[in-house]
Amino acid sequence: MTERTGQVGVRPGVRPDSGPGGPGAVRARRPKGRPLLYTAYAQDMALLDTRAKKAGLALLLGAAVLLSGLPDDLLVLLAAGYVAAIGAIGLNIVTGYAGQVSLGHAFFVAVGAYTAAAVSGDPGGRTLGFGITSMLVWLPAAGAAAALAGVLVAPLAARLRGLYLAIVTLGLVFLGEHVFKEWDHLTGGPGVGRPAAVPELFGFRFDADSALGTRAQSLYMLMLVLLVVFAVAARNLARSRIGRAFSAIRDRDIAAEVIGVPLTRYKTLAFAISSGYAGCAGALMYTVTGFFDPGSFNLLMSVQFIAMVLIGGVATVSGAIAGALFVTLLPRITQELPALLPFVSADTTQTPNVFQIQVALYGLLIVLFLVFEPRGLFGIWIRARAYWKSWPFSY
Repeated sequence: MTERTGQVGVRPGVRPDSGPGGPGAVRARRPKGRPLLYTAYAQDMALLDTRAKKAGLALLLGAAVLLSGLPDDLLVLLAAGYVAAIGAIGLNIVTGYAGQVSLGHAFFVAVGAYTAAAVSGDPGGRTLGFGITSMLVWLPAAGAAAALAGVLVAPLAARLRGLYLAIVTLGLVFLGEHVFKEWDHLTGGPGVGRPAAVPELFGFRFDADSALGTRAQSLYMLMLVLLVVFAVAARNLARSRIGRAFSAIRDRDIAAEVIGVPLTRYKTLAFAISSGYAGCAGALMYTVTGFFDPGSFNLLMSVQFIAMVLIGGVATVSGAIAGALFVTLLPRITQELPALLPFVSADTTQTPNVFQIQVALYGLLIVLFLVFEPRGLFGIWIRARAYWKSWPFSY
């Protein structure tokens, strides 16, 4: 809705000759005293359309950089959370934005992890390796291999939806577990595993102490930068024509097809992008720990990614990041329970123990958020922001 000026049909801040190609079409200015009045579509579609959002993002990034002074064990945990957030953003693209329920995210994470490890691995080692340690090679390769796997699954997505699609993608997890356990030359075998990809860029090793700080600090800053890059890319995708097509398919795929949205093309694209994010997350995930084996990519990993999306907030990039950090930090929080609750044991042979509580909390939190706050942590933030915007009024 626009305000009228002295000349009929002219919006404030826009020159009368601002037609297509006119001199006034270069830039639209907001009138003084009306900072939230948009006079051009570019202002409404901006990535950060208010000063509050720009200031809030700057504060969050500043706080994240300052966290690099934490102890190394916490930095490693946060770095793992940032990588998990990249994978959660990918799952949110196909499930949250495009409405295609996928329970096979762990399979695509495994494809990316093994692709990166093989490209970066030692050619003379006991497992498959090509000796290319640059991240500029193995990280895109991991994303491309996982995206290709997503494209191969996509024809099923074009024919199935809802519970049927979820069951098909769930089958990928068990199929991947069997293949990776048997393919010893690539994976190293169950219980043995193989080294992860080497995080090297322009000859600089992030997995060793350097001028940037300790190994944990270097990995933490690397994962933070990569998370920002992937998050901005996903947010721009959601604002684009492709993102609007995804939303149309999610809301009602038949209606989307009627208005001209090619379902097969966009469902395939959604799976490819989501799988590419998962592959990159898998390539980065084990550079933090340095080692992994086929048993890591099981159904529990897929459930954890689903929990990240549901707890954080469906169809929101910031919600996926918040949910990933919450789920990643949850085990560290539950480890402190024996000191607070004497009946909780740290010994896994006793009941109740810390591991049992962790598994129970995943399911309990999913149920509670679906029932009481379907929009997740992002929804809680929206409600709190709306309250303070309208305070002291109740409407």
